[in-house]
Amino acid sequence: MALSRYSLVGAASGCGALALVAVFALGVGGGGSHHARAAARAQIRQVASTGGAGGGVHTGVPVHTSPGASAGPDRRMVANEAPDPEASRSFPAPASVHHQAAATPSAAGEAGVAPGAPSDAEIRKELKQMHAVERAAAQQTLTPVAGGESIGGNGTIAPPPGIPAVVARVIAGANAIADFPYVFGGGHASFVDNAYDCSGSVSYALAAGGLLSAPETSGQLESWGAPGPGKWITVLANAGHTYMYVDGILYDTAGRSGVYASRWQVGSVDNTGYVARHWPGL
Repeated sequence: MALSRYSLVGAASGCGALALVAVFALGVGGGGSHHARAAARAQIRQVASTGGAGGGVHTGVPVHTSPGASAGPDRRMVANEAPDPEASRSFPAPASVHHQAAATPSAAGEAGVAPGAPSDAEIRKELKQMHAVERAAAQQTLTPVAGGESIGGNGTIAPPPGIPAVVARVIAGANAIADFPYVFGGGHASFVDNAYDCSGSVSYALAAGGLLSAPETSGQLESWGAPGPGKWITVLANAGHTYMYVDGILYDTAGRSGVYASRWQVGSVDNTGYVARHWPGL
C-alpha cells in the first residue's frame, strides 16, 4: 500500500458533478491513514470509469526548445495534442522570462534515491512496520500559497520512506522542474528545456523514473502504460491537457500560483473527460 498524504472525497464543482478534493495531512515521513488511501483510490477509480476516452488531434504546433535542441529544419514537430484549454491557469511565461535549462531526467531522478537504498522487495517486507509508525505520526495540514493552489514552502515534496525507488525518482524529476515557466510545446523537442507545458512536465517526471523514453503529448499519454488508476502513480490525460497524482499528490500546470509557482498542488480538480492510466505494478 502507498503511504497516503491526503484523502480524496467526491464533491461538486463548477466544471462538473464530480471533483476530487485534496485534503492534505502530512505527517512525519509523509504519513497518512490506510483508510484515506483506500478512499483516494476509490474516488480515482470512479473518475476513471466515467471519464471520456477522447483521441488525440494531430496538429503541427511550434515547439519551444532550449538552445541547441533540434526538431527538424523548421524547428516544428507534429504534436498529437490540441491547444491546452487550461493554459490560462498555467501562467504562460511572457517573452521576457528566461529560465535556466533543466538537467536530463535521469540525472534529476537519481537525486531522489539515496545511496544504498533498499530494494522494492525489502520495502514491501517492511511496509507493515512502517505503516504502524506512520499512523502514530503527528499530522500537519498543508495550505496553498496565495494566488492559486501551489503548495507552500520551496515548492517541492520529499519522497516519503517506504515508496518504491522508481516512484522516488519520479518525484525527484517532478521536483526538478516544479517551478519552471509554462510554454505550450515546452519539453517536447527535448527533455532538456527551460519551460514545459502540461505534457512536457509529466513526460519529464516519468522519464526520470525510467517510465518514458521520449516526450509524449497529452493525447499520446492517453495510451501510456495500462488502463485505470495506479497504486502510486495515476496519469490523467485527454487530447488537450494532462496531469498526474504521485503518492496521492496532484502535479499539474493548471492552477499554479504564478509563473514560477510549483506544479505540486493542494486543491480540487474535475477529472471528467480524462482517461486514467498507470504503469503496471505501480
